[in-house]
Amino acid sequence: MIEETSNALGATNGRRVVFRVLDAMDAPHSGRILRLRLQSGEAPTIKSLKNHEMLASGPQGQACKIRAIGFAVFGGKPSNNRLLRTGRVDLHIEELDDGGPVGLQWEVSPTLG
Repeated sequence: MIEETSNALGATNGRRVVFRVLDAMDAPHSGRILRLRLQSGEAPTIKSLKNHEMLASGPQGQACKIRAIGFAVFGGKPSNNRLLRTGRVDLHIEELDDGGPVGLQWEVSPTLG
């Protein structure tokens, strides 16, 4: 399972998957909603992102571990085809440490493992 997730997140092609945060807001009940755009690497599958831990890095050197707990659907239902075509996905995340809040211009990279 871990190997499948790593493969889906671009671990085998040598290019690290990096998303840029286009918008960030507090979610209604808990966590935050991040609108992400794929900046580099191959688009991962939607399934591989759910419940996956990632590292968010701020423009001034801040860092925060996050976990994708779901997807926001106000931009349309997330799908692999949509992510490949547009490079965008809206994630509902929880911050796992005190490095946040994750905001605009942050970079998000899935952790491998």
